[in-house]
Amino acid sequence: MLAPGLTPRSVLDKFATVQMIDVYVPTTDGRELSLTRYTQPERELKLLLDKLKLTLPAQPPPKIAAHEIAHAAVL
Repeated sequence: MLAPGLTPRSVLDKFATVQMIDVYVPTTDGRELSLTRYTQPERELKLLLDKLKLTLPAQPPPKIAAHEIAHAAVL
């Protein structure tokens, strides 16, 4: 057993603490920098990931687009 004392539900609750967010930053030249990021796992989840021999994927690269194009994609 890799995570003794943890129920499947508590494991899922720990993974649920990681959130995916989109950050939009306007630039001085009228474009928009788009960063899709996940929050860093808390200490308990890091330990669980290590025990399960899992790693989170790399953070996606930033994207930059003209302001009108970035908002059109959201609609």
